[in-house]
Amino acid sequence: MIAPDDMAHCREAIRTGSLSFHAASRLLPAHVRDPALALYAFCRLADDAVDDSDDKAPAVLALRDRLDLVFEGRPRNAPADRAFAAVVDDFDMPRALPEALLEGLAWDAAERRYATMPELLGYCARVASAVGAMMCVLMRVRDPDALARACDLGLAMQLTNIARDIGEDARAGRIYLPLDWLDEVGISLDALFANPQPDPRLQLLARRLLTQANVFYHRSEAGVPALPLACRPGIYAARHVYDGIGGALARLGYDSVTHRARTNGRQKLGWLGLSVLRSGVSTLLPQSAVLHAPPQPEVAFLVDAAARRSSHYSRSDALFAVFAQLEAKDRADRSLNRARA
Repeated sequence: MIAPDDMAHCREAIRTGSLSFHAASRLLPAHVRDPALALYAFCRLADDAVDDSDDKAPAVLALRDRLDLVFEGRPRNAPADRAFAAVVDDFDMPRALPEALLEGLAWDAAERRYATMPELLGYCARVASAVGAMMCVLMRVRDPDALARACDLGLAMQLTNIARDIGEDARAGRIYLPLDWLDEVGISLDALFANPQPDPRLQLLARRLLTQANVFYHRSEAGVPALPLACRPGIYAARHVYDGIGGALARLGYDSVTHRARTNGRQKLGWLGLSVLRSGVSTLLPQSAVLHAPPQPEVAFLVDAAARRSSHYSRSDALFAVFAQLEAKDRADRSLNRARA
């Protein structure tokens, strides 16, 4: 059970920090909405702790230690940590799912870049599809097909975010676009970072990202009728609200350097209404064969982790390796700071 004060803190964190999820969550039943807000608060605050830090390596290592304490049942004395620990206990949350998110944040801290779309989807799987799989766990859904479609929705949302933030990321010296796409259109990373400017070639790549996102949005829809009826409006809402960001970017000519695509309250309200309508209609329609499509290869490990209910867990060699890389970087930075002092 989540303590009321901790729950209130999580609600406020999401209300001010994640407007799109806050809007969609209003359509979830209370028994799912509250743990979902606790989950998103922990994930959002974790992401912010890494993203907003000038020194990302120690921020990720601190998050690793916080997650260890959560799964040991003795969370750090902070509302989001206590609330997430209650969620982990109440729902038998597979540790591999939040660990996947942690790995994605570690990749951010290591400033990893992605040479191809499959590599980028591996990142999206960790920072977004892992959350989709955790949401299924909160709905008591462990069916592999439903989990695969939830992971598709996570991929779609993250690709939408990346398309929206191309300019913002470039100004911060970050790039998530596949590097081979940049090579294809002749964009130099050095030039992009030095002076991000509207560019038809970048607009083409933003459009290409959103085209791929739309494939995953449509695949994800087949999984919504496999969820409990009371949960369907909230998931349809998440799909429409995030896809609406892509629509806003399209209306800007796919220029995410000059502009940041946004949606407004009236639009969100419309999508919420549409989501309620679609949820009712979904009970009358035959099941889509797309439900049974194999999971995208990059998310298969998440589907397996959520469906197996296995109590056995060990960190992957890849995660140990990225932690070792960050620890080495942290030690080097500390030594350099001492030398300067």
